[in-house]
Amino acid sequence: MPSPAELAWLIPVLPLIGAAVVGLGLISFNRTVNRLRKPVALFLITSVGAAAVLSYAVLAQQLAGAAPTEVLFNWASAGTFNLQMGFRVDALGAVMLSLVTTIAVLVMVYSDGYMAHDKGYVRFFTYLALFSSSMLGLVISPNLLEIYVFWELVGMCSYLLVGFWYDRDGAANAAQKAFVVNRVGDFGLLLGILGLFWATGSFGFEQVGTGLQAAIANGSVSNGIAVLLCLLVFMGPMAKSAQFPLHVWLPDAMEGPTPISALIHAATMVTALSRTLRPGNRAAMRSGSEKAQASASAGCPPSS
Repeated sequence: MPSPAELAWLIPVLPLIGAAVVGLGLISFNRTVNRLRKPVALFLITSVGAAAVLSYAVLAQQLAGAAPTEVLFNWASAGTFNLQMGFRVDALGAVMLSLVTTIAVLVMVYSDGYMAHDKGYVRFFTYLALFSSSMLGLVISPNLLEIYVFWELVGMCSYLLVGFWYDRDGAANAAQKAFVVNRVGDFGLLLGILGLFWATGSFGFEQVGTGLQAAIANGSVSNGIAVLLCLLVFMGPMAKSAQFPLHVWLPDAMEGPTPISALIHAATMVTALSRTLRPGNRAAMRSGSEKAQASASAGCPPSS
């Protein structure tokens, strides 16, 4: 029987299935699905709740001392280049999975009463389920490229939720502002990811960390370029977590429904910052600064 960690791919898939089913229902049978408010909400809360239960099982396994689990498959290849996709579960990831699913379930339960008289009730719950799925996919991503895919899905869901009441000028403007500011951070993230791939030939966390250290050691990448790449990658979490100077979208995001504020401020920001705490990420972001400090202490100029 597969262990909970081996089934971790179901954690983002369960809410995604729920959102896809209800979303297709809204497209095909809008009036009928909108009349089934409570059954739809129960279905989506159950899908996220099932993901939460599996997350707790994964967390219990990690707390018991289980080794990290990584499952990869070749998604695309060309010559010697192989692009792998899959999922990775470690202790930090298990904590974040439990945190995100718990917050998502609580927000959805609260939303049942808060949005009870809103005509977009079913649409709102569909967005919540898709948002939860995107964040959970972000947590278990095994490489930088897959992180970027889910990162953009989180940004898309944030835009939809902040501008949920799009018929209000304030909400529409707030959604556009959040979208533009986050795209600035995401563009920096994309440049950083592509730069790290250029420097190391890999999107994997550990490979990027060790590869960047080796590139700095042999002089193929200068200290300044390494630091720049790491700062570009950090622009993504800066925008998502509303850090200066990419913080200007956050006050306007209050135009969205209150449950969205809770989800964006708690789960999304914590998840965004947790990306920089993965061991491979830390190694990549440390390597440039450590090399520069070593050069400075030795009285040598940085290599170019």
